[in-house]
Amino acid sequence: MAGCAGAGPGCGDYLFDLVARKVGEYRGQAGPYAMLRPVGGGREWQADPERVRPATRDERITAGVRAVNERANAAYELLRPPAPVPHCGQCAELAASRAAARARFDWSAETDANVLLRRHLHSGHPE
Repeated sequence: MAGCAGAGPGCGDYLFDLVARKVGEYRGQAGPYAMLRPVGGGREWQADPERVRPATRDERITAGVRAVNERANAAYELLRPPAPVPHCGQCAELAASRAAARARFDWSAETDANVLLRRHLHSGHPE
């Protein structure tokens, strides 16, 4: 990937991708494409340099607020206990283990049950 020096946008400039309809942070060129990264971080994407323009002030602000909200929602999801899938024996077993730990005020065991349930949900119910 070519660096950000030279004519055109500089590294870190915010551009609006007219095709993807979102703001990205310019990271450089990769072949004929402009490489953009979502505001707040994430996976880069390729954009046609002819189909990007400098982001407006309002677009930059909106993208920044969206990034902060997404981080807050992700943090909130980790605080919420995972919900077991109905009619799944392993989910029911882990939920019962969590309930028993909560009843005896064993917060460490409750957290362990939540971690195990999240792992099971991720691998056993990947929707």
